[in-house]
Amino acid sequence: MNALKNKVQLIGNLGNDPEIITLDSGKKLAKFSIATNETYKNSAGEKVTDTQWHNIVAWNKTAEIIEKYLQKGNEVVIEGKLTSRSFEDNEGNKRYLTEVVCNELLMLGK
Repeated sequence: MNALKNKVQLIGNLGNDPEIITLDSGKKLAKFSIATNETYKNSAGEKVTDTQWHNIVAWNKTAEIIEKYLQKGNEVVIEGKLTSRSFEDNEGNKRYLTEVVCNELLMLGK
């Protein structure tokens, strides 16, 4: 049961081409966002689509696969853990960011 304490699974489409960063150590980092859509009918019976955006980061071999094969619009399944961090922006304001650290990736579609 411990493996289920912080586990995220998402199916969505890339909203942008992945940003690939190669660190001084040689490790690779991939950063991108995916959109997930939920469709439902409102009280008036109209179909409504709710889109949520998720920030994804991946490291090392997973980042290399992302760099080689993924681009904006691709549909993927992401599995990983939810992380939060804070930082100061250029104006000195404290910002908070929630990301999914991807450890499993499945490419869907064509």
